[in-house]
Amino acid sequence: MSNEDITLTAGDAEVTVQPGNGGRVGGLRVGGTQLLRQGERFGCFPMVPWCGRIRDGRFRDGAAVHQMPLNSPPHAIHGTARDGAWRVARVGAGEAVITYDLVDPWPYTGRVTQQFVLTPDALTLSMSVETYDSSFPAQIGWHPWFNRNLGGEDVRLDFTPAWQEERGDDHLPTGDRTEPRPGPWDDCFGMPGGVDVTLTWPGQLELKVASREEWVVVYDEQEAAVCVEPQTGPPNGLNTLPRQVTPLEPLEAATTWTWRRL
Repeated sequence: MSNEDITLTAGDAEVTVQPGNGGRVGGLRVGGTQLLRQGERFGCFPMVPWCGRIRDGRFRDGAAVHQMPLNSPPHAIHGTARDGAWRVARVGAGEAVITYDLVDPWPYTGRVTQQFVLTPDALTLSMSVETYDSSFPAQIGWHPWFNRNLGGEDVRLDFTPAWQEERGDDHLPTGDRTEPRPGPWDDCFGMPGGVDVTLTWPGQLELKVASREEWVVVYDEQEAAVCVEPQTGPPNGLNTLPRQVTPLEPLEAATTWTWRRL
């Protein structure tokens, strides 16, 4: 199957999946209103096989040290899969599955699978990383750019994290945790009960971002959009909190966005 855009519809919701543009969600319309910032680098892209920044682009796996390209100098950011073309595995009513085989510069062989399931009031994004070869550390996350404004008041964010990762001058967690602080943010928060963030566009729409994962990065330093990013570990987590992908145990994660009209 080609990697042309895929359109999923359910009720008055419409999702565009872009296998050829990094396997991202190019758009999410509810009742004709576009919720995601438009542009080839925006929408919602998968962060895999790592999330956020890796310090100096280097991570250790046992005795080996691997260097990733510094695409956000002096660090490497957001994985490699958003730069590749994904293959379409299947498309059904309100559902699509796409895959991506990890290649250089990532030093290990593995396959990433993304599933998109749309219902009239929710979008569920699932992702897995599997290997049939050597084990390796990895992370999974999603980086949606929600439009700050849908034509009325700016969006409001509501969430109650247990802690905030202290951020150093290099934008990476220092390893210390603090009480959650007021924004603006480019920060990682811990939610041990699972990610639960509500975005409210007053008088228009409420959207809940939920995940069983315990980490969320909130980025709202840009005027056009706010980002709420569920992920399987903190930034630089390949070094500080690695999750191993093994032939017996893939790394799997999911997030569900649920919305309602106000």
